[in-house]
Amino acid sequence: MIDRYLLRYFLGVVDHGNFSRAARAAGVSQPTLSSGIAKLERLVGAPVFERDSRRVELTPAGTRLLAHARRIEAEFAEVERAGADTAPARLIRIGIAPSIPAAMVERAVAAARAAAPDERLELVEGTRRDLIARLDRRRLDAVAAPAEGNFTGELLFEEGYAVAMASTHRLAGRERVTAEEIAGETMLVRRHCEALAAVSRHFTDRGVRPFMAARTTNDEWALAHVRAGLGITVMPRCFAGSGVAMADLTGFDRRRRVAMMVDAAGGRAAASGSYAAMLEALRG
Repeated sequence: MIDRYLLRYFLGVVDHGNFSRAARAAGVSQPTLSSGIAKLERLVGAPVFERDSRRVELTPAGTRLLAHARRIEAEFAEVERAGADTAPARLIRIGIAPSIPAAMVERAVAAARAAAPDERLELVEGTRRDLIARLDRRRLDAVAAPAEGNFTGELLFEEGYAVAMASTHRLAGRERVTAEEIAGETMLVRRHCEALAAVSRHFTDRGVRPFMAARTTNDEWALAHVRAGLGITVMPRCFAGSGVAMADLTGFDRRRRVAMMVDAAGGRAAASGSYAAMLEALRG
């Protein structure tokens, strides 16, 4: 049986014109290539090259072998391409906390698909606690979420919180409002907010117990309710947008850091084009 590497040595000599250039192209020494050609000739039963110090030419047996060798190599290459087309794509699994705006996630996902179309990207939504637990068990490769304390990964941005209200609200345009000024306002509760306990404490400490018109875990709904004038709520600054006015809440100075966190090894994320593209898009 003639091994494929022998045919490739043979074709290399034909295509490059001599043994030394063919050996360099194949990444082997010239004696190794010459030994391979000698083995091929034994298997064929005849010399395939006439060679002297100046040139290498095909013998009649070499000419007959050439057509077969070209066809066999082309078929090998076709099998390799078919295998590459059906090989499983790299899978990267990224968790996204719901307190990251959908518009930011949309930009990040679009960037990831453009940067690494051959990767399979799996997005997982969940609370910060749930996503970090999955990351610790290596069921996720990275998590974009508010970070607490030290973390392994990349800081995306840092921001404060503000009172979000409809752009037509009576207090719209104010840079800062107090809890007492909005004591009579209808409010909305963002149940999954990482600062919810601190926000609630801020108002109750000041004797403010407003009517709650809606309680939601969906920030897009919360923004829709705000724009429609159903109520006001406290949100991270990154949710500022058309139809929504934001004002700082006097005395509430809490800030949050949003990061792309990876497991301690971080190897799978580091090797992913999707991860790198999402990282840059979320930083923007």
